[in-house]
Amino acid sequence: MHKSLFTTFFKIGMFTLGGGYAMIPIIQSEVVDKHQWVSKEEFLDLIAIAQSCPGVFAINISIFIGYKLRKIPGAISCALGTALPSFLIILAIAMFFHQFQDNPVVAAMFRGIRPAVVALIAVPTFNLACSAKLSWANCWIPIAGALLIWLLGVSPIYIILAAGIGGYVYGNLIKPTES
Repeated sequence: MHKSLFTTFFKIGMFTLGGGYAMIPIIQSEVVDKHQWVSKEEFLDLIAIAQSCPGVFAINISIFIGYKLRKIPGAISCALGTALPSFLIILAIAMFFHQFQDNPVVAAMFRGIRPAVVALIAVPTFNLACSAKLSWANCWIPIAGALLIWLLGVSPIYIILAAGIGGYVYGNLIKPTES
């Protein structure tokens, strides 16, 4: 199982273009659909937890999945599998980048990757919103959070804390009285 965890997350780590959020569909495909290590609902919960923890999102979620399956050895195996490809790629780029940094073809390639990265982040965000049963009645919450951060410069930490407190209050105090 450790080898399977490592190789699965190493394969996922090879496709880190755009960072952890762009990896969500790949992680979901491998962990939920292919191996069925966690359910879709558990995966959605793990994403929320991984986003609210400090550190790299992809490493966080790999640690949570590894720990759920094989405790500490699984968490270490998954974390190494996720981080190692990026480390090796960055090491290789650092060794040779100075030779290519002024090359117009390389600059054009990086400009071309940007729209793909936006799409890689937008698609799982939309899918997660559908899975979380986000409707027009409650979609104001993430929109308000984004606007508070963007327009008013509110720290994302305060938004996360407010969302956590609001979720706790709603889940434990308001929702039970509605039923």
